[in-house]
Amino acid sequence: MSSTGVTIRFNRLFSDGKNAVVVAVDHGLYFGPLAGMLDLPSVIDKVSGADAVLMAPGMPAHCQSVFSKRGAPACIIRLNWGSNYAAMWKYKHSHSVPMISVADAVAEGADLVIGSLTMRNPDEAEDAHNVEIFSQCVAQKRALGIPLIGELYPTGGDDKQPEDLQDDIYIGSRIIAELGADLVKTFYTGAGFKKIVDATPVPVLALGAKKLPKESDALKLAALAIEAGGRGVVFGRNVIQSANPDRFLDALKEVVKDFRAPDTVAKKYKLD
Repeated sequence: MSSTGVTIRFNRLFSDGKNAVVVAVDHGLYFGPLAGMLDLPSVIDKVSGADAVLMAPGMPAHCQSVFSKRGAPACIIRLNWGSNYAAMWKYKHSHSVPMISVADAVAEGADLVIGSLTMRNPDEAEDAHNVEIFSQCVAQKRALGIPLIGELYPTGGDDKQPEDLQDDIYIGSRIIAELGADLVKTFYTGAGFKKIVDATPVPVLALGAKKLPKESDALKLAALAIEAGGRGVVFGRNVIQSANPDRFLDALKEVVKDFRAPDTVAKKYKLD
């Protein structure tokens, strides 16, 4: 972090030194309308107790009321689009393209921005191009004093066992940090996640990926990531597609921020 603006916004995400809970609602960029996310403004209102909400660049205009009040969550806007995220189409490659500049994201209300990077593609030229796109994001965020979350998301990651992603994420998280990310968002990989955290010189946030069968499973994933040194979580479907998103979010915050035992918290909030 090389500027006052980055430091201020970064520390606001981790207010009082506590871990961060981010809710992602940008799935429409890749999957179109999903159950639980059809009416996005009402959905975001239910999770406004999160530290931040991750959105597609076109959506803050439809959800202004959530962000325009004192104590509102930080707004995170995604900068680039990668074909690997469209999991339903089973792409084998990952071609990344810019969607919005950091300056335009700030004009839309962003407090932080996120850029993705997928490495080890079938064509090494894809890797080089993806690094170029991410590096452009880094240069722009430095000029404006905005923290950049680097998302390391291997192609097909949604459909793989977390342990099978270990090597790619171990190497890729270091690469994305060395390119200039202020934080890293990536998969929790099981027993090897601590090794990833220890080798990455910026805070690591664990993503939730697919909706898990039970809400208690999602709480356990969050607890394990924090125990391994993760500085927070970025959960989307596991929050939004919960039967009671606001109640699940309250439970998640107790696990991530207050280090409560997930089984105890699940019982307290009557989660399955």
